[in-house]
Amino acid sequence: MTHKYTDFTLQEMMTVAASREIKDGELVIVGTGLPLLAAFLAQKTSAPNLIALYESGAYDCKPLATPSSVVDSVLVPGSAMAGGLMEGLGSVHAGDIDVGFLGGAQIDKHGNLNTHVIGDYHAPKVRFPGSGGSNDIGSSCKRTIVMMLHQKQRFPEKVDFNTTPGFFNGGKEREKYGFLGGGPSVVISTLGILRFDAETREMYLASYHPGVTVLQIKENTGWDLKIAGDVHETERPDPELLRILRDECDPTGIFLKKE
Repeated sequence: MTHKYTDFTLQEMMTVAASREIKDGELVIVGTGLPLLAAFLAQKTSAPNLIALYESGAYDCKPLATPSSVVDSVLVPGSAMAGGLMEGLGSVHAGDIDVGFLGGAQIDKHGNLNTHVIGDYHAPKVRFPGSGGSNDIGSSCKRTIVMMLHQKQRFPEKVDFNTTPGFFNGGKEREKYGFLGGGPSVVISTLGILRFDAETREMYLASYHPGVTVLQIKENTGWDLKIAGDVHETERPDPELLRILRDECDPTGIFLKKE
């Protein structure tokens, strides 16, 4: 394997880490960008029986080219079904989806996501597009994988607006409200991998990405982030995974920056 497959970017680190979270045979609702590449990579490596579903209604897709979005026409040829929004989100609402991918402008210590506003809802500093399908996915998927840019303003102790419920204020509050889905299982940020305590449902640092320190992560988090006793460096992508990701999943660089 040549040296071109030994160095990796932050985007590639996050994509590989996300692909490792998917188990073989799972039904996954896929979003645009790195989540899409993570699902592709898992399907080509550790989860060949993964079934990919898109919000647009394309089901069990195995496209020959990299889709630029969840509504790209390249998703249709070879798919088991080409439906619409009702088919795409209907399985989510029924609680049938194993894994959903999410992101947002803010995430707090209990995994609640904000894609609505920064500041007061009625007089916001910034207004975002809103939920889209993220509330549906976060409410009803068996678990969710969150991918986030890790900055202090994006990781506040409490979100300005709860677009997509995580564990609310922690503990058993989510279960009290009767949600179908189990909530977020992991946050893959640009600095590390964070998970949730089984009892308190508070986020903690499980691993830090290569070249990043625990102190950096704490300084970029808006609360006193707990650190796992066995915190460690995130497993690096091996050369073969990088080759597949670059040459087979995104050969034209739609989502991965090309040198």
